[in-house]
Amino acid sequence: MRGFKVVTGVGLSLFALSSWAQPWPYQNPDLAIEKRVEDLLGRMTLEEKAAQLQTIWHQRRDMEDTEQGFLPNKAADIMPLGIGHIGRPSEFKTPRQTAEFNNAAQRWLKENTRLAIPALMHEEALHGYVAFNATSFPQAIALASSWSPQDMHDIYALAASEMRATGGHWALTPILDIARDPRWGRIEETMGEDPYLMTAMGVAGVKGFQGEHASEQFAPNKVVATLKHLTGHGQPQAGVNIAPAHIGKRELHEIFLPPFEAAVKLARAGSIMASYNEIDGIPSHVNQPLLQDIVRDEWGFDGVVVSDYYAIAELVSRHRLYQDDAQAAIAALSSGVDMETPDRQTFVHLVKLVQSGQLQEALIDRAVRRVLTMKFRLGLFEQPFVDASQADALVGSPAQREFARQVAEKSMVLLKNDGLLPLDAGKLRSLAVIGPHANETLLGGYSSIPKQTVSIVAGLRDKLKGQVRVDYAPGTKLTQDQFSPDQRSQQANSFSMQRWNEDNVVLGEPQHNQRLMTEAVALAKRADAVVLVLGENEALSREAWADGHLGDRTSLQLVGNQVALARAILATGKPVVLVLTNGRPLALGALAEDMPAIIEAWYLGQETGSAIANVLMGDVSPSGKLPLTFPRSAGHIPSYYNHKASAKRGYLFDDITPLYPFGHGLSYSRFEYTDLQLDASDAKANGHIKVRFTLKNSGKYAATEVVQLYIQDPVASATRPVKELKGFQRVALQPGQQANVSFELPVNLLAFFDNHMRWVVEPGEIRLMIGSSSADIRLQQAFSIGGEITDVRANKAYLSKASVDYK
Repeated sequence: MRGFKVVTGVGLSLFALSSWAQPWPYQNPDLAIEKRVEDLLGRMTLEEKAAQLQTIWHQRRDMEDTEQGFLPNKAADIMPLGIGHIGRPSEFKTPRQTAEFNNAAQRWLKENTRLAIPALMHEEALHGYVAFNATSFPQAIALASSWSPQDMHDIYALAASEMRATGGHWALTPILDIARDPRWGRIEETMGEDPYLMTAMGVAGVKGFQGEHASEQFAPNKVVATLKHLTGHGQPQAGVNIAPAHIGKRELHEIFLPPFEAAVKLARAGSIMASYNEIDGIPSHVNQPLLQDIVRDEWGFDGVVVSDYYAIAELVSRHRLYQDDAQAAIAALSSGVDMETPDRQTFVHLVKLVQSGQLQEALIDRAVRRVLTMKFRLGLFEQPFVDASQADALVGSPAQREFARQVAEKSMVLLKNDGLLPLDAGKLRSLAVIGPHANETLLGGYSSIPKQTVSIVAGLRDKLKGQVRVDYAPGTKLTQDQFSPDQRSQQANSFSMQRWNEDNVVLGEPQHNQRLMTEAVALAKRADAVVLVLGENEALSREAWADGHLGDRTSLQLVGNQVALARAILATGKPVVLVLTNGRPLALGALAEDMPAIIEAWYLGQETGSAIANVLMGDVSPSGKLPLTFPRSAGHIPSYYNHKASAKRGYLFDDITPLYPFGHGLSYSRFEYTDLQLDASDAKANGHIKVRFTLKNSGKYAATEVVQLYIQDPVASATRPVKELKGFQRVALQPGQQANVSFELPVNLLAFFDNHMRWVVEPGEIRLMIGSSSADIRLQQAFSIGGEITDVRANKAYLSKASVDYK
């Protein structure tokens, strides 16, 4: 078939229809996927193969009319040979419009291309499906603060169902970057600094997207998950996005790779995205030892490796490795990158590279096999269409609002409470809510516009209606939003997306802010209590995706006159609750000591106001725990908890301890940890340690405690962290109730790279610690691992098991 001449127009349409009248083997759903792939691959021309490795995103917009409808005549020019996948078709469309566009595109491909190969549709879904009217959950860093893998699973399962309802198939999520520098603007997109917590949340998320047991065929309400970004992306030099990551081989394998490896082995993740950055001089998109030797040969990954947006071209423009896009395409494809996103820029040269003898066609065949396998597993050859009439009802259903609120409640972290919280509505006549964004809903990056949102002001007014008067004043303005009058007339929840996308960021005007502060102080003086909402917005910490669109910071301090505003409000003598809405850890300075109560709320999604009102008024006791360390300043970075013993000698004139440690989070109640029992009779390689203790709610509020299990290896052949999280469990208890909490800890989970770079379990003493945070250890006991040094690379453990027996 190599010599087949491509024909466009009516003749091709008739050819395609006639081919379906007499099915070829690849069109037979009863055949094994592998056989269908090989049959189809054997029928494809070189040009058709290359098209399957390409994406259209900007050109997709050229196939849309002014009403977002599909333009067949443009499709004939843009994808006459078919296409691998189409990027972000939901942009600027309602769910029904998205479904109708996707149906029309698939129908055109089926009827007007020779082999009728359907397209994949990729979408974003970092904290819910990123599309108009879809359900918006807390930002990823907030979801990690819930320490709830079950909720992560359910959120991504819902996002998958909403996406498939519009004809989407491929989620560019979850982000499994270990985040070790809070100056980095993308910290909000991550799930923190710890590989164990990241693994637990990541595996659950992938299963939510793809199904509990990733079988050969995807269910019709599931999508392909993408693990990103491989790897080291969350520890960039100086906190600058896509900068080199200075990571040693041992640290790479022990800290950064485990969440990816677990998601591949435990959840069979369908795709992986390579990262922009380089490690030891080799950018990830051409790191064959990583993409081939580790990911495919060692882990057994059989899915699609996809490029990050424009990353292959940046091998030329930014990394300066190759002379032109064609040479970059050869290097990336040869190293293991299967598909280019978001547009045809470098892989457009693949055909000529083969024809000129510079590239082996077998490398194209290898990648095409993986892409076609994904399409067959999704069932697209049998059913590429969706019921567009149902899309608007299925996406962002009002029935999901309670779930979104509950997740938001679990995602808040009570950093400090001197007894002020919860607030007593019976003792209040008026409540002042002060803050630049308290009257809108901040959603964070990778967001769209949900059907409904609840601001903090709206949530408190609804909660306290008829009981307490709630007044609002902005107090300050963080940034001068570059919105047009027409945009300002739209609903406020669109501002999040606009701020995140706006290139130019200008801080609020000082004189105007002084007037706003004066008005806020006057309001505070008239109120019985104040809820002060400070922090950031989506313009102040975000993905720096271009030299003209920055988002990383040199400082962790509150911008503008927020500290002065906080000081002025405190000076009124009124009770003040500080609520932080932000995307990364903030350095609070003396405010951490002076504020009587502080809640880290992050960006909590569409139900922000309802969730915060329930926590402030005591209907819900906060249960979130920090998934990363809060340093005292940018000068304290790096500040992650699982550092080496030699890392923290001290500073002249400053405190080296964190402002708030990893795992920190208070409750309205109190918890007692007692009666630790440890069974180490099977403490050897491939064995298990059994841990049991009693947890009691000794306070007066129903509450949930996140119990945390840490270990320390005090003597080893390579230096080990001072603490390592190896288990956790959410335990909900009524006042006075207690429970027996059990962990089954695999000994292989304590393995590490020894001085010979073997993944080993070493005999010797281990200290086991149980507590409420990495710095609040309540119970501890040592045990010994017996036996010989054992290489357990072939039998790695990724997670421990936990159970709760309520008394």
